[in-house]
Amino acid sequence: MSLYVDIKKDLGSFVLETQFAADGGVTGILGASGCGKSMTLRCIAGIMKPDEGRIELDGKVFFDSVKNINLKPQQRHVGLLFQNYALFPNMTVWQNLMAGLLPYEKDRKRAVESIEAMIGKFCLDGLEKHKPGQLSGGQQQRVALARIFLSKPEILLLDEPFSALDDFLKWKLELELADLLEEFGGSTLFVSHSREEIYRVCDRVCVMDRGKSSPVIPVKQLFEVPRSRAAAVLSGCKNFSRARAAGSRAVYAEDWGVTLEYTGEAPENFRYIGVRSHYIYPVLSKEAPGQKNTFCCDVLRVIEDVFSIVVILQPKGVADLEPKENNGRIRLETTKEVWQDFCRQEGFQNELWVHMGGKDIMVLEGV
Repeated sequence: MSLYVDIKKDLGSFVLETQFAADGGVTGILGASGCGKSMTLRCIAGIMKPDEGRIELDGKVFFDSVKNINLKPQQRHVGLLFQNYALFPNMTVWQNLMAGLLPYEKDRKRAVESIEAMIGKFCLDGLEKHKPGQLSGGQQQRVALARIFLSKPEILLLDEPFSALDDFLKWKLELELADLLEEFGGSTLFVSHSREEIYRVCDRVCVMDRGKSSPVIPVKQLFEVPRSRAAAVLSGCKNFSRARAAGSRAVYAEDWGVTLEYTGEAPENFRYIGVRSHYIYPVLSKEAPGQKNTFCCDVLRVIEDVFSIVVILQPKGVADLEPKENNGRIRLETTKEVWQDFCRQEGFQNELWVHMGGKDIMVLEGV
């Protein structure tokens, strides 16, 4: 199933302008809270109406502002899983499933057979008479998914399906959902603000920032070579500096006061560089002089995390640079073993030499 979305909607604080295409598999929509992800799903499902644009699934036009087409939700055959699952609180599991099926199956005998099969498939046996308030978060999600699959949707829209679950249950249900999506076979849109969920669940991803969508790209591309600062932030990068060209494949990091060489491709009008915390390496002072992309920093703080050490740094002389991106600070993260070994050789000091590999410096667009 091929989905095409090109819509605009004024949301007051910003204008939703999203354009993307999804053709089979699981396409993630990644963005911070309030950026328009959920509104995009509601427009596709027909719950909300865009101000203008077009939505089309496999040749079937859901919405077209020019041709005055706006199909009702039940005409679109879209399966939308809400964040809170939207089960009827006064109905039992059986009644919730029947409510989801009856608009599509008028033969009651076949409806009962379909519900019984779905109860077995989603491991809901024994819960038929329970109401949503008597179910765990995982059980509620399975009921909501079963109700969606009973309607035989042509496309699935999953709106942050794990946001209300604890980490252990989230991991278990994520595995179950992956199997269901593979069995479904059609196109799925998976909305999340979690880069980890997007990486594990999705094949491709569209980044959304204040209502503006980026082109759909393979998930691994987002994490390996993001094009914009916004995409790099969402992919987990924490170190940024404003930057300008300083020669062939070299940039001057304005907020760090250093010139760095890079090996990747740079957008024509780049404005930033980004480096991931675990791609910044401590260097022994005796080995630092003469190394490219190596410079000295003041150590501001050393933080012990559960499985790693985080070192907050500020390049020498950066205090004289104004204004600075994130105060010109740099976050280095390494394993406890690596840090302990480094400290044994170097001894703890108030300054630290660091190295950034040219292949790890991301040259980025930004505003």
